[in-house]
Amino acid sequence: MPRIRIGCNYVSQPFWKVILGVPLIYLPILATLPFVAIGVFLVKTHLTLVGGMEIRTYWDFVPSWVSHRYSNKDQPVIKISRLHPAHYRFFWIFNCKLYCPLSVALFRYAAYLVKIVENWWCPFAHNRKQDYAEGAIDKSFWHLEAHDRLKLHPDDRKNPIWNEEGES
Repeated sequence: MPRIRIGCNYVSQPFWKVILGVPLIYLPILATLPFVAIGVFLVKTHLTLVGGMEIRTYWDFVPSWVSHRYSNKDQPVIKISRLHPAHYRFFWIFNCKLYCPLSVALFRYAAYLVKIVENWWCPFAHNRKQDYAEGAIDKSFWHLEAHDRLKLHPDDRKNPIWNEEGES
């Protein structure tokens, strides 16, 4: 997979572009966070109401606090104006210990829950379905009744992502 090219261009960006771009890191999270949190709650409730058990929690997606390399006293900072928040350790601690891991975990958790829903209701293969293995389930809705299983393509009947009795 090709790498994203950013570091080679950053140093040539005018300061005003960088300053203008920084708030754009936070605005999408602030705008989407409430909706994603509500969505997570609704999807998790749906899965629970249809019988879901042993579903991982949000905290399973958050890295352990002790795994972070830096504490406040040794957090690197950049040499920049004292007026700029990036000059201070609290800015980096907030971003690196709270903003990044918690927001990435929320979106990963939402995707995990949706994969479970997809495997439950739609156990029909396509070329990206192997990416849903993180949300593997014991049986899909279509595997509960023998007459429904017969309607499925043989590969969909035996797929271990949505049928624990399927081939490995």
